[in-house]
Amino acid sequence: MTQNDSDAGYDDEDDVPEWADHVMATVAAEVRRRRKELRMSAQDLADRCAEIGHPIPRNVIANMESGRRANLPLVDVMVLARALHTNPICLIYPIGYIAEVQRLPYEDRTAPWEAMCWFTAQDSGSLADRDMLRYQREHIEALGEARAAMASESYAQYAVEHATSATKRAEALRDQATCLERIDKAKQRLRVARSFIRRDRGLLPYLPPELADVDPSIDSTTEENDL
Repeated sequence: MTQNDSDAGYDDEDDVPEWADHVMATVAAEVRRRRKELRMSAQDLADRCAEIGHPIPRNVIANMESGRRANLPLVDVMVLARALHTNPICLIYPIGYIAEVQRLPYEDRTAPWEAMCWFTAQDSGSLADRDMLRYQREHIEALGEARAAMASESYAQYAVEHATSATKRAEALRDQATCLERIDKAKQRLRVARSFIRRDRGLLPYLPPELADVDPSIDSTTEENDL
């Protein structure tokens, strides 16, 4: 089934499979575009999928691109994205290569960017798990900052120990103090994020051994104000 781009509303249940066809056609077209951009044949793509660990035969890829395949499992989209050096979301909502998409049945078409924000929980709509996503993102950012600061502090410590003059040693000590302050702030961010994840009964992200002192509990009122 096909659907005209000018459609703005939907009246009956027959439109539901048309929406599914639209999603499938969008993914198929982007797979074909990416494959040709990378100068890969359908067999090349099939071989790469097999190397990843989820074989998708060449004829299945060809049928998908030509519109003869009836369905497209999510696992196939994930593997095809890896094989094509992109992300699954970019196959579903190919920003920059299509003018509009339809997020759900009976909805008007919208810009791919808006659809992607909805899909990845970055829009302004109501979402039960939005806070948990925010805590997890905060944890990831704070962990990256902590690791970077610890690496810088290690370098500054080396500079302190091997300084060839009082001036250079003083400069290295200032750098080290700045790094230690960054580490403390990053650890505080981690404690706050982890306290909220724990409060909402979420799965606590992994912490490397060098950050094991992050987990002791702190005043919950301070945590809530900080985050």
